[in-house]
Amino acid sequence: MAVGGPPPPAGAAASPGPFDVVLGHPDARLRPFVDRYVGYREWALRPSVRRQAAGAFVVLILGWGAPLDVVDPRCATRGAYRVDSFVAGTFDGYCTTRTVGVGLGVELLLAPLAARRILGVPLGELTNRAVAVEQLPGGWLARLRERVAETPDWPGRFRLLDAALAGRLAATAPVDPRLEWAWRRLSGAAAPAVGAPAGGPETGPAAAGDRETGPGPAPAGGREAGPPGGGTVGPAGGRRTTGPPDGAVVGPVGVGALADELGWSRRHLAATFRREVGLPPKVTARLLRFARAHAALTADRPPGTAAPAGAEVAARYGYSDQSHLIREFHEFAGVTPATLLRSHSSNPG
Repeated sequence: MAVGGPPPPAGAAASPGPFDVVLGHPDARLRPFVDRYVGYREWALRPSVRRQAAGAFVVLILGWGAPLDVVDPRCATRGAYRVDSFVAGTFDGYCTTRTVGVGLGVELLLAPLAARRILGVPLGELTNRAVAVEQLPGGWLARLRERVAETPDWPGRFRLLDAALAGRLAATAPVDPRLEWAWRRLSGAAAPAVGAPAGGPETGPAAAGDRETGPGPAPAGGREAGPPGGGTVGPAGGRRTTGPPDGAVVGPVGVGALADELGWSRRHLAATFRREVGLPPKVTARLLRFARAHAALTADRPPGTAAPAGAEVAARYGYSDQSHLIREFHEFAGVTPATLLRSHSSNPG
């Protein structure tokens, strides 16, 4: 496990106060399931408000400082709800967060099926919600938060996380291999880019649905030739694989084709994804595509190098045209690609 101290992530400069980040790499046993640990301390001298993009991965934040107020604009009657240590399930829309004061904590990005095992609850119970760790079964996350907070240094905190997460995975049975294969089929269409704490157009530390660099942790096991116990044969006689040739980028696999490859009905596939992953497969595929397009637009570039044009991004990531790309960014991020680029350029981190 390596620990470093790079500059704050993209968007951190938008915080109205100092912001420190320390990164830690999980134990090798965890890396197929868990993105890097992100320890942070933020001094929000005045209210810090961010818009957090939708995402198909699960965010776990163990915090012991200023709480976070979360608002889903689609549920305006609910109003804001307050959390400090929480799990944010898969989100199919953006939300806004607000905090003020000194925030301290650690953020993890979890692949959904790993989160299903680690948390011990179907992710369908967490969809579009940020749930306080005290509300999750067994109370182990609340106890872990206390132990992490009492540990005086980041390497020690990260070691505690290694031990706790590895123990949870070892104590639970793997998910249905057919479901795991289906997830790989959706998420393996392009090599995932794992980077600084995942986030939306305004990346920050403790943020529900805080996702940027997706699609997230690499699918466990690498590419697989077909679903367990079967699979279909491609037009050239070879088995369909979980990804395109190296360097290629394609759009999401069709739900009907995925169901056929698994030997499941579309209804069973959709119900299983809703229960175990949190969102239906079509929405999941759209979110994974959005994450790739978002990462392409906000990737670090040498000085003087322009970001790719919207039409180029749309074509590369399987959108029907630039208008399609803009509509999905509105839905999942609350901004257009052009607005996102301006925000990222003014706060490069």
